[in-house]
Amino acid sequence: MIYLLTLSKKLLTSTLLALLFFTLNANAEETTVPPQAPAWQLKTQSGDTISSAQFDGQATILHFWATWCPYCKVLQPKLIELEKKYQQQGVKLVAISFNEDDGVLPQDELAARGYSFPTAVNGDEVAILYGVNGTPTTFFINKHKQVIFKYTSSDTSDPRLELAVQEIAK
Repeated sequence: MIYLLTLSKKLLTSTLLALLFFTLNANAEETTVPPQAPAWQLKTQSGDTISSAQFDGQATILHFWATWCPYCKVLQPKLIELEKKYQQQGVKLVAISFNEDDGVLPQDELAARGYSFPTAVNGDEVAILYGVNGTPTTFFINKHKQVIFKYTSSDTSDPRLELAVQEIAK
């Protein structure tokens, strides 16, 4: 009986080590080139055109949100803080509102919160283009239009937020 238990432990250990090896090996073969951010063009609440082309060559925080999203309200002050902290490096915050109820005025909602960053409206198609499944979803895009980090939480204490901004600002 002791022999069987020892054999089972050795077999389990060997299996776990093999899985770990294959997992590490598979990850090592993944590409290290970040994906390109898809181009987009939308309208603002006032009818002006806003597009990704306006941010070419700039580090961009692209924030998908909705006026009804309580988690967006939590995250937005942190995104504004990071934009201000890294403004000298050219970091810009832009938002895309999507999945809204009829008659909602997202830019007015932001203004009521004391925020002035631009937001595009009716961004449902762009959200699909970016693979956004919910709010908030925030992309950190470098000067070469590469998506460096995708964030789907509202945890403002997550150190990856600032690390992502530092990376896109390089």
